[in-house]
Amino acid sequence: MKGISVVVPVFNEEGNVKLLHEEIMEACTKAGYDFEIIFVDDGSTDHTSNICKELRPLKYIRMRKNFGQTAAMDAGIKASQFDYIVTMDGDRQNDPADIPSLVNYLEENDLDIVSGWRKNRKDTLMKKFTSRGANFLRGIIVNDGIHDSGCSLKIYKKECFDHINLYGEMHRFIPALLKIKGFRVGEIVVNHRPRTSGKTKYNWKRTFKGFVDMISLWFWGKFAVRPLHILGTAGLVSLLCGFGCGIWSVALYLMGRKMSNNIMPPLLTIFFIVIGLLMFVFGLMSDMMSKTYYGMGIDTSYSIKEVIENQAEKKEE
Repeated sequence: MKGISVVVPVFNEEGNVKLLHEEIMEACTKAGYDFEIIFVDDGSTDHTSNICKELRPLKYIRMRKNFGQTAAMDAGIKASQFDYIVTMDGDRQNDPADIPSLVNYLEENDLDIVSGWRKNRKDTLMKKFTSRGANFLRGIIVNDGIHDSGCSLKIYKKECFDHINLYGEMHRFIPALLKIKGFRVGEIVVNHRPRTSGKTKYNWKRTFKGFVDMISLWFWGKFAVRPLHILGTAGLVSLLCGFGCGIWSVALYLMGRKMSNNIMPPLLTIFFIVIGLLMFVFGLMSDMMSKTYYGMGIDTSYSIKEVIENQAEKKEE
């Protein structure tokens, strides 16, 4: 019997939580799983809290205020007790009947995470357009190899979240973050249903925050253990430009040009040299901070899948 923790962040979903709870119970019971359902109430102001408190079985976590979907998901994941963690939205657009398919695909292909792909989305035209634009940029910047990172319906092995804290809008980029760590990521097509109750929580602010987090993830994946490579290189390029402008200034002076009429080359010389030195110093400081971060044991720059020790065979006397 497989153990499944189903984590669902909810915010003002009074019309959905009861039905979603029933659907999750039906899917997991029918598949024969040992399971727990975790609803994380992200500061709801309607009757979501009262309804959740009456549901059985349920682990109900209530946040003090609205911290965002990523924070709620992180809290639910940390409270999970089983080896498989399934996440989904609380608006009932994700279908709990897809959970067995996620589990089977994960096990059959020896994966660490399987992400749902809402191939036939039941959303508004504007939301589809925004999502496709975000997916296009994500494919260029982080390239996690999946079509639909915005789909919350995913399954993870619990070990994926050792030493990982989620923040901002990072729940969208968990596959990319785990892929950087060396975890194996897969994807399957899942059912997507239209919203029948409540209002969407997505807006332009979340899209902007997601883009900023995407840039942060790109930098972390490329230069987390070697920030000096990018900052130091940029600093050296700036210093070379400064020396070039310095030679230009000297040449103008030797040619008898009045510096009052050619002030730009000396100014550029000073600008590029100062910026170059600052970038190089920032690179050295970032490099030391990175080594301190990993040295404290907070995280590692790698992830070990398994360790096998084969003992030597004993010789028969």
